[in-house]
Amino acid sequence: MQSMIPDYVSEVLRDVEADTSGMLASYIPELATADPDRLGAVLATVDGEVYGAGDIDTEFTIQSISKPFTYALALSDRGFGPVLARVGVEPSGEAFNEISLESDTGRPRNPMINAGAITAHSLAGAEDLKSAERVEHVVKGLSSFAGRQLRVDESACASEMEHAHRNLAIAYMLRSHNILAEDPRAVVEGYLRQCSVLVTARDLAMMAATLANRGVNPLTGEKVIHEPVARQVLTVMATCGMYDAAGDWATQVGIPAKSGVAGGLIGALPGQIGIATFSPRLDSHGNSVRGVSLFERFSSDMGLHVMEVPPAARAVVRSNHVVADGLNAIRVLQLQGGIRFAGAERIVREIADSASSEPRVVLDVSMVYSIDDVARRMLLEAARRLTLDGHEVYLIDPESIIPNPNPGEGGRLAVVCGFEQLVRGTLDP
Repeated sequence: MQSMIPDYVSEVLRDVEADTSGMLASYIPELATADPDRLGAVLATVDGEVYGAGDIDTEFTIQSISKPFTYALALSDRGFGPVLARVGVEPSGEAFNEISLESDTGRPRNPMINAGAITAHSLAGAEDLKSAERVEHVVKGLSSFAGRQLRVDESACASEMEHAHRNLAIAYMLRSHNILAEDPRAVVEGYLRQCSVLVTARDLAMMAATLANRGVNPLTGEKVIHEPVARQVLTVMATCGMYDAAGDWATQVGIPAKSGVAGGLIGALPGQIGIATFSPRLDSHGNSVRGVSLFERFSSDMGLHVMEVPPAARAVVRSNHVVADGLNAIRVLQLQGGIRFAGAERIVREIADSASSEPRVVLDVSMVYSIDDVARRMLLEAARRLTLDGHEVYLIDPESIIPNPNPGEGGRLAVVCGFEQLVRGTLDP
């Protein structure tokens, strides 16, 4: 059986594809040449499964999506105290390129606006690093988050440096307040090289999943940052990651997120999933128009708002075993607890990985106490696909946790009171 999740992602992409509103980031000439019709989305779970559709392997520059990851490196390299002394954590309520500094200290208000990100770049690595060494350290760190070696787009970097007047002004202001301790121009050049790192939507989803997985890359197993750093970064993303649209985002989507002017957008839901979208047209806040729509849909469909605390996904499959053998073999998946999207994804994967040869498959939900709508639909779709693959599918549901279990066209799902009824062969379809 094939998972239905890629089909769902493709469906959502089709739903937003017709929206051609928004504009390319023309203030950077290199970005103005992007294909505005590119569109892709990737979901990456905290145990390494990746689902995507559309232009998920097209490279583009990471831009401001680099900010939370470089902030994480700075916290890891210098410690919380020295970093917080130079970069605050309060939402600015202003655009990303505003010269937004605290009046009494000169600190940037948070690391997601340019002033804070430039400062965070200067704090990545050891204090005695030269500018080129710091850039190398940052690119290596971003690569660890992505799980593969990344590289800088030199032409994009040169284009940005030619038009870096505002960032240079910000950096000189920071130097005047002793927030920056070195040559402002060298720091800005390093920061723009950081923003010019090439990534794909697949890379960004894995980077987000690493944050969601307490700093451990789900594919490589590398502990890129420690858990307190991941928590700090996710918190700042939740409050500041979407700039002056952060409040609307927090209430409507509720996923810690960060956008980039090349059209990328990431979200990281702790303990569950990393999400990335790519669509270059931007709204007035500098956020991807179709990317925002995709995240709104994902959050609504899958119940991903951070304030809706789910049970641990890994705990939903109590057992997965086979009874009897040959033509009498029965694959039994005993489920438990409360099931939402992440848990349902785990169940679907267990089915896809293990239910290929047994003629009969049983989903036992007698120990499940709740299941939300998206999880219910995923399980019923799994039953439909199993039927189409030639399996007989049964549901043990004495408490009617799944009311009216209709798997849809081509599917067949027989409800039984208990496993004994099935073994005795006395079921009444």
